[in-house]
Amino acid sequence: MIKWEASYIICFFLLFISLPMQADGNDMLDRKIVLSKQKGTIYQLLEDVSERSEFLFIYDSKIIDNEKRIKLKKKEYTIREAIYAITGNNKIQMQIIGNHILLSLPSKTNTTTSIPIVTPVIKDSTYFDIGGVLQDHYSKEPISFGTISVKENPIGTISNQNGEFRLRLPDSLRQSTIHFSHIGYEPQEVRSEILIDKYNTLALEPKVIPIQEVVIRLVNPVKLIQEMLDRRKSNYTDQPVYLTTFYREGVEHKKKLANLTEAIFKVYKTPYNNIQHSDQVKLLKMHRISNEQDHDSLIAKIKSGINACLTLDVVKNLPDFLTLDEENLYTYAHTDITVIDNRLANVISFEQKNNISGPLYKGEIYIDAENYALLRVFFEYNPKYIKDAANMFIRKKSKGLKIIPQKVSYTITYKSWNETYYINHVKGDLYFKIKKRKSLFNTNNLHTWFEMVTCKTDTSDVKRFVKNEILPTRTIFGETNFIYDENFWGNFNIILPEEKLYEAISKISSKIEETGY
Repeated sequence: MIKWEASYIICFFLLFISLPMQADGNDMLDRKIVLSKQKGTIYQLLEDVSERSEFLFIYDSKIIDNEKRIKLKKKEYTIREAIYAITGNNKIQMQIIGNHILLSLPSKTNTTTSIPIVTPVIKDSTYFDIGGVLQDHYSKEPISFGTISVKENPIGTISNQNGEFRLRLPDSLRQSTIHFSHIGYEPQEVRSEILIDKYNTLALEPKVIPIQEVVIRLVNPVKLIQEMLDRRKSNYTDQPVYLTTFYREGVEHKKKLANLTEAIFKVYKTPYNNIQHSDQVKLLKMHRISNEQDHDSLIAKIKSGINACLTLDVVKNLPDFLTLDEENLYTYAHTDITVIDNRLANVISFEQKNNISGPLYKGEIYIDAENYALLRVFFEYNPKYIKDAANMFIRKKSKGLKIIPQKVSYTITYKSWNETYYINHVKGDLYFKIKKRKSLFNTNNLHTWFEMVTCKTDTSDVKRFVKNEILPTRTIFGETNFIYDENFWGNFNIILPEEKLYEAISKISSKIEETGY
């Protein structure tokens, strides 16, 4: 059974109907539609225009207030007149690109806001940024860990827990198509040129699965997992690859950020069937923030977070719930059908059997319904036995402290490129309760996390790193020392910090270390 350890010392606004363009832009904007008398937000009323005109709207949510409420008269409008009436701005500029209407202000009064990031980025004219937020089309809730990638290109990133994203691309990809997707949603594709230099709010529409797909399918979950294992040789690479990844790990104590370490790695990734050679990591850049104003006696550090991200490649390092061995530790059930990147996926839930005690796992396995590729795995230590797993995570602690695990969970996703699947995102969250011995009331919480996202995949001329380039992965990475780099992230893609994390970082007035290699 695989174990992952942590050691402690102590608007773009998009509506979803598409129509081929045949007339020129001005003619199409003069098309007439009838809007009924109504009150609503600008977002809601533009949605009504979209449904009647069959255009998708794109605009910077910093120059058009989605939540502003207005009253609209019932009458016949041209599309142009309707946009003027809804936005309340007769100077708004409109440009038709494909089946989109791009709304913007005249260049002299353009107030577009750049995407907020924690770390300074040196502008490079050979690169451009696409950024904003992913949200649910109906609830307006942010979509966490959505995939943002370049179509037919091995470059991408993910949205953070607030749905925010930033994708930095070379100038050669200005005419490319950007693909947005998340489990359970219709994927969307938009030309990159109309997303540049705006804070876009992109609304994804939930995917409705036909009832016949749910009723007719009768799936044996164990056979489905076995088929996934048998198909690894066709779904996953048998050759090594380079992955450029963004990594971060952090510690939150008493709901305050204690430290945060972020890095760009180049990973030499061995194929799923190579057990003789391990993956290798080369550090390209790193950034560390520590809260030196926190004088609490508790100091927590993560050990082996990088190694955990590599080990959590469950296609290669099969955990016990995927081995289907004779011990038969788990019960499996086919519990759902969903969509990932517009493909049906079977959801298999599993949990340790009732007659087996001790901290094993429970979770969900997502398998492509057509090619049987493993797309996503979520699992956690069984809450019933999580307190018995303390020794798996705590390697060293003060004698006066009692550290009790509350929840330990992991999420792993895979993404296809050129019909081959590669690991895309790994995330681990570990929650603990800290209590001083012989004290009834002095109790507080500790949350540690680590995650790694693949930003680029390269299959050309892949060779193992030389010895002096290799970063040790089982050490405390936050204690690694490297030379200061004033350009910092440069043109690498990163996961934007969440709002909560961004606020925590901004409150830390202690020394901020920026290092590079």
